[in-house]
Amino acid sequence: MTLNRRDFVTTTIGLAASLAAPMVMAAGKPRVVVIGGGAGGATAARHLAEASKGALDVTLVEPTRKYYTCFFSNLYLGGFQEFAALGHTYGKLAADFGVNVVHDWAVGIDRDAKTVSLAGGGTLPYDRLILSPGIDFVDGAVPGWDITAQNAMPHAYKAGSQTQLLKAQIEAMPAGGVYAMIAPPNPFRCPPGPYERISMVAHRLKQINPTAKILIVDPKEKFSKQALFEDGWMRHYGGMVERVGPDFGAANTSVDPAAMTVDIDGEVTKVDVCNVIPAQKAGRICETAGITDGNWVPVNPHTMQARADENIHVLGDASAQGDMPKSGFSANSQAKVAVMAVRGALTDSRVFPAKYSNTCWSLLGTDDGVKVGAAYEATDEKIASVESFISQTGEDAALRKQTYEESLGWYAGITADMFG
Repeated sequence: MTLNRRDFVTTTIGLAASLAAPMVMAAGKPRVVVIGGGAGGATAARHLAEASKGALDVTLVEPTRKYYTCFFSNLYLGGFQEFAALGHTYGKLAADFGVNVVHDWAVGIDRDAKTVSLAGGGTLPYDRLILSPGIDFVDGAVPGWDITAQNAMPHAYKAGSQTQLLKAQIEAMPAGGVYAMIAPPNPFRCPPGPYERISMVAHRLKQINPTAKILIVDPKEKFSKQALFEDGWMRHYGGMVERVGPDFGAANTSVDPAAMTVDIDGEVTKVDVCNVIPAQKAGRICETAGITDGNWVPVNPHTMQARADENIHVLGDASAQGDMPKSGFSANSQAKVAVMAVRGALTDSRVFPAKYSNTCWSLLGTDDGVKVGAAYEATDEKIASVESFISQTGEDAALRKQTYEESLGWYAGITADMFG
């Protein structure tokens, strides 16, 4: 299936129309607070405000005034995208859709009082709360590294200044130097996918530092689209990329940011750039709310409601998603299910059965795009895959170029859907 901006936006408009059925007005406007302005939160805020036609008071809490997408941030590293093109603002959500945008940190949730506390001292009451805070890192996941070392060994897993820093470090590597990535265990946010990142770093190094080496230290035995990536690395960057898996000690890895070394099961390697991507968990506000299972938030697959609190819906990377990956496409899809559920609960409008979809594109080299995706349905236990597809090795160049161009259309479509 080829997906372009028109297709994506048309699909979105169709969903918005289905959501805009006659509604029952409450005596006062029900209040919905959305925390997190990414693919899940911005989508939810926009569609709730648009579909409710003023019947709901929608507030979006997001600390940054410009959101940089994790999706396509790897392409910036590879030289295929400009950094400025990744940045999006919230003005249209406020001006065109009536969303109350609050640039502040949400630091507390009182589930009994149904209020959100802000770092600036304010308090927001809610009738329904939507959380889409993305990820935080598991403390101690990579021995020797913590968040205070992110300037020496960047994660670049929250797009923005970290992405710029990593690119600068890559481009400053000495001739023949070593770029190392400490890959994360499952489950992890993707994009920015670790293995697409390897492809994009290799693409850039091939241009400016062709004798450089790339070392992947990976605690996983296998990873999504592995055959496609390894085929691409061999075809485009033969001999540049080496992967060390758990059979060769990658599960016993530590780093020393001061010395710029990586210790793999007792063998110490000096590197020039070290991109540490630790194990991940739901954004900290979910822990604060007391709704996680330790790392992620279990949800009702039919509505994206937290199993611990029916008044809170959790989207995107922070939720335990069943068969769905933690992607921007997934978060956007989940937001629309949550919008129907929230609007149905607060305005007595019709709620349709939950359906989800996802596609993840990756760029291996110039005009060499691949993808994987699926359609999903809600069961009582999980979001379950019912149909899937994946690119194949050996595809012709025209198809790979078409796949890459399809991803460009999707990016234009989803950012328009999020931000207006």
